[in-house]
Amino acid sequence: MLRRLFILLGLIFLISISARAQDNVELFGGYTFQRYGGTPSRYLNGWEISGKYKLAPWVGIAADLDGHYGLPSSPDARTLHFMVGPQISFPGRISPYFHVLGGFGHMQGNGSNTSLAGAIGGGVDMRVAPLLSWRVIQADDVVTRFFGGTQHSLRLSTGLVIRF
Repeated sequence: MLRRLFILLGLIFLISISARAQDNVELFGGYTFQRYGGTPSRYLNGWEISGKYKLAPWVGIAADLDGHYGLPSSPDARTLHFMVGPQISFPGRISPYFHVLGGFGHMQGNGSNTSLAGAIGGGVDMRVAPLLSWRVIQADDVVTRFFGGTQHSLRLSTGLVIRF
């Protein structure tokens, strides 16, 4: 009997947490195109996923992970970035946002290198259903220092955002 009571209390607790966290979490997944800013510059295709936890309706903490593939000189080459930082959003049916992210980048191709990475940028989300938005565009300047040089890489993304 006591075991059932604890299970019931645990379920009530979990339901109350999910009800409180309603619409405080956003998950994004989609396609990304990057103009790698090294010498010479390269054009890469890939994916991006990110999550945001809202601290208030207009400010949150975002975590971003992306992967880009296929340098022409090395088709199996890839870049990966993981960055975290604040994001300011303007809620509405059409919702612009801005973020500043910092973290790490890794490049593998004709050698391998890891560096600090940062991104500044933003985008526009458009609500298409109560819990679903389309990230019409996201544009970022991703800054890295691979192999001793500084790269400013333009990253453009689009995809779906799910809120819960």
